[in-house]
Amino acid sequence: MSVYQFDVLIIGCGISGLTTAAKLAESGMKIGILTREEDPNISNTYFAQGGIIYSESSDDELVSDINKASANTANLQAAEILRDRSGNILEEILIKNAKSNFAKDENGKLLFTREAAHSLDRILYQGDYTGKEIQTSLLNYLKDKNRFPNVQILTKHTAIDLITPIHHGIKIQQRYEDNLVVGAYALNQETKEVVKILSKFTVLATGGIGGLYLHHSNSEGARGDGHAMAKRAGANLTNMEFVQFHPTTFFDSSSHRRFLISEAVRGEGGRLINSNGVAFMEKYHPDKELAPRDIVSRAIADEIIETRHDCVYLDISHKDCEWLKTRFPTIYQHCKDKHVDITADPIPVVPAAHYTCGGVKTNIKGQTNLKGLYAVGEVACTGLHGANRLASTSLLEGLTWGYIAAEDIAKKIDHAISYDPLKIQNWKSGNLEADNALIAQDWLTLKHTMWNYVGLTRSYHLLKRADAMFSELYNEIQHFYRNAELKDSLIGLRNAVEVGYMVLNSSRRNPESVGCFYLKS
Repeated sequence: MSVYQFDVLIIGCGISGLTTAAKLAESGMKIGILTREEDPNISNTYFAQGGIIYSESSDDELVSDINKASANTANLQAAEILRDRSGNILEEILIKNAKSNFAKDENGKLLFTREAAHSLDRILYQGDYTGKEIQTSLLNYLKDKNRFPNVQILTKHTAIDLITPIHHGIKIQQRYEDNLVVGAYALNQETKEVVKILSKFTVLATGGIGGLYLHHSNSEGARGDGHAMAKRAGANLTNMEFVQFHPTTFFDSSSHRRFLISEAVRGEGGRLINSNGVAFMEKYHPDKELAPRDIVSRAIADEIIETRHDCVYLDISHKDCEWLKTRFPTIYQHCKDKHVDITADPIPVVPAAHYTCGGVKTNIKGQTNLKGLYAVGEVACTGLHGANRLASTSLLEGLTWGYIAAEDIAKKIDHAISYDPLKIQNWKSGNLEADNALIAQDWLTLKHTMWNYVGLTRSYHLLKRADAMFSELYNEIQHFYRNAELKDSLIGLRNAVEVGYMVLNSSRRNPESVGCFYLKS
């Protein structure tokens, strides 16, 4: 069995994981970055369109806006840390080091925009592909072997489970040790070999769970791998019922992953109209199109039901034609490819699962309750977002806590001990061939169940129905998984069912509609 050893293993390669890696690599530590993708650019960060907040530490309105968007449920300590530290971190990591190229005016001054529920213009952007710009610039910075020969990126490697000696030790006496995470097992998708990766510290940066839903705006890898692995290892998770749905994704039937129509389109004056051409947001909220996402999403859902139409429309055609092509080049081209000209026609839109506000519970330094394990970005929950996330805080949260976690690890690394890989069991692989058709069918069952019963609007009746379906699916997959030959889709399915159950159970425990969690009586 192949063995890798690192000072720090980072599972995931979006903005949070890459920031942690960039900060730690400066000190010469041996860093391993694990991704299931062949192209390490592919992550939720890459698909982010709108922008990233860049504000002064004196911007007290930021904390207020975060809390207001969360329905007054945010962890204010986390929001204050974001306000106080994020500006300097952004300058160091993105502007100075990675040299991310944000939009500027003719004098070279950074341009700012505003999105829903923000009280002022504080969001940096690059066209409508801000995440792509950040992802590629950060990755290029880290891939420079002259600068960072100590960084290794393992692509096409799917994390299977976190390694804990109390679960995976070769001796009974190891069960009495503290619950310590010392790395992970991972499947090499090309060789089909399970490798053992040992590290002094492990950082989960695996993103959210949007991929569990039939309609979502995430990468297909956002299937809850980090959440499930953390839970099995003994980590605490919280706020899993709070799944945010983005109000506006392009309506077509080409795939489960729906193309995002950025919040910035509404921020720049886009109006929502129903199939009768009537603007409707004024009757739902005084902020109209710039109301919090949960309110806009449910308003759209109500209009779709009321008009008996498949979608509503987002109209930005009143803006200058050339300005639209420059401001939203990716959206313009995608819509054009789908035979919609946004300079003349309204865009057909529907809500889709977008962001996971809950996750692996951490303190304000990104530490979980398990020694040696940190979680950053969307997989983690500091409580920053509470029951609902403010627009354009996701990239900033990943950047900020990726950096803060790296700082904390750097303080501890000299006293950390490398665990002996010979004291950890080799992975026992099954030998039954996994039927791709069955896996695909189970995935569809899961996605439909999440969308129909654990989605934008929930009820005790719907959750009870989902529980029955999950129970059968969970038992079948767990039994099959124990004896099957591993492949990425099966690993993801196992994790997705476990995480779907977490969302279901959290929903059943919460009697209160709040933020992006809406429970019908």
